[in-house]
Amino acid sequence: MNQESVHVLDPCCGSRMMWFDKEDPRTVFGDQRRETITVTDRSHREDGTRTLRIEPDVLLDFRALPYPDCSFKLVAFDPPHVVRAGPRSWLAAKYGKLGQDWRDDLRQGFAECFRVLEPGGVLVFKWNETQVKLAEVLATTPERPLFGQVSGRRGMTHWLVFMKPVAKEGGAA
Repeated sequence: MNQESVHVLDPCCGSRMMWFDKEDPRTVFGDQRRETITVTDRSHREDGTRTLRIEPDVLLDFRALPYPDCSFKLVAFDPPHVVRAGPRSWLAAKYGKLGQDWRDDLRQGFAECFRVLEPGGVLVFKWNETQVKLAEVLATTPERPLFGQVSGRRGMTHWLVFMKPVAKEGGAA
C-alpha cells in the first residue's frame, strides 16, 4: 500500500459493511481483530448460517493509532457501540463490544482520530444508540460536530461530521 495515495483511515472497519467499495485503494482498513465467524440464525440461506469476515489491512487499536500526526484527510470512525452482550451475541461479533471503561476508550479514540487528521481534515462518526445515548458519547470529546443525520428503522443510528480546526497563524487552532 502506497502511503502517499492513502488519504482515508477506517480504524474500526469490522466487515466493512458501510463501504460501497470494500477494497477502496485510498483507504487503510484497520481493526483490532481478524476473524471469520459463522453463526446459525434465521437468515435466508438454505443451511440457516450467516458468515462474517473481519479482514483488516492492519491490526490496530483505535485508542493508540500507529500513524504520525496529520496523516489522513478523512477518518471514518464507527467504534463498537454495544456494551452489554452475551458471549455468543451476533451483534457483539458483528460490531465488536466496548469494555467497561468505554468512556475512556471513546475519549482516547476521538483524540487519536483527531490527532491523525490533517488540519481541516474530516471525521465522519457513526453511532447507534441501542445501549448508549449519543449525548453520553459526545461528552467524551471536546470536539463538536458540524452537522449530522439520524437514520435506521428506529431512528437510532447517528452520522455526524466533524472537521479538525486549522491552526491560526502564529499559534494553535
